[in-house]
Amino acid sequence: MPRRARGGRRAPSAAARARQVRCLIMDVDGVLTDGRMVLSERGDELKRFNTRDGVAVALARRAGFRTAIVTGETTTIAKARGEKLGVDKVVLGARRKGDAVDALLAEFGLGPEAAVFVGDDLLDIPGLERVGLAVAVADAAPEVKSVAHMVTRAPGGGGAIREVVEFVLRAQGAWRATVSGYVREHGGLPARWR
Repeated sequence: MPRRARGGRRAPSAAARARQVRCLIMDVDGVLTDGRMVLSERGDELKRFNTRDGVAVALARRAGFRTAIVTGETTTIAKARGEKLGVDKVVLGARRKGDAVDALLAEFGLGPEAAVFVGDDLLDIPGLERVGLAVAVADAAPEVKSVAHMVTRAPGGGGAIREVVEFVLRAQGAWRATVSGYVREHGGLPARWR
């Protein structure tokens, strides 16, 4: 059943919301990763990231989006991943994600309608409530799914960010041009796209 806005009006669809997006905000654990942590005998923490999500961040940046990571974690892994992806801002130790999202949008000079936030767990809910397009990954907590405008088919760490970026760029009619430019920049273009 479609969501209702205040006053009984039909709330905008996820696609309508996606057309306004100019900023991609992501959690790390459970979104960019599958949420599992591996500890070595020395106590080193390891995480696995999906390379398709990395390409998605590059596509979002190519399309002119601002990009950010907002995580409650304080590990250097999240910072290193953000730097490798070239995200505009990495916010570590964000226990109040709603406030962190508000601060990011103010810094970027954007309104809430211009942002998509992708989350998976309870601490993400305040951040999800502050943006125009709230997205929960497929394996998110039920409470997170209940506040989301969209739930991905892919689980966290399984290409969910790629799915979101593709959805947004397709809604904006920018998918093909963005992908063509990205592929051309990296050495080729499929013959059928020429």
